[in-house]
Amino acid sequence: MSGLIDRLRAAADPDGPAPAPGTVAGDTETVRRIVARLESMPPDRARFLAGFAYILARAAHADLDISDAETAVMESAVSELGGLDPAQAVLVVQMAKFQSRARFGTEDYLVTREFAGFASDEEKQALVKACFAVGAADDEISNDEAQAINQIAKELGLDRPTLNAIREAYVDQFAAIRAARRLARGG
Repeated sequence: MSGLIDRLRAAADPDGPAPAPGTVAGDTETVRRIVARLESMPPDRARFLAGFAYILARAAHADLDISDAETAVMESAVSELGGLDPAQAVLVVQMAKFQSRARFGTEDYLVTREFAGFASDEEKQALVKACFAVGAADDEISNDEAQAINQIAKELGLDRPTLNAIREAYVDQFAAIRAARRLARGG
């Protein structure tokens, strides 16, 4: 366990080791640090997974809390998408969560913009679906999470009809929809 903690600390240390050889110019610091931990993968694949995991953490952290249920959904998505074993998925998600909590703000935009530059339309849609699944993991997508996911979709270049089609699967989990329904019922 202490090895994982040491790796997490190193991942967040701005004065830590230099980026791994073979990383692409223009990578954000956050993506480079996670990619460096995935050296056994082809660099482009590791870069994709690092960005994917960070953006999931961004969506989960929008309400300033990343629950255990959200973490489990993130680990599952990263494992399935990346073909990672559970231990690797846990490590990637833990690093992404740590980076999201430590860096956020401008870094959120930079990582998402970078991801949009190399991901296919299908991969962008899969990411937004996964963001909604993460937000819904604790049975309710908060208003902050919904706004963050809308912003992520915008930064990825998804058009409104595509976003609405993805969002439709989660309509019953939106806090705002639930509140409106309660008001409509008089309660």
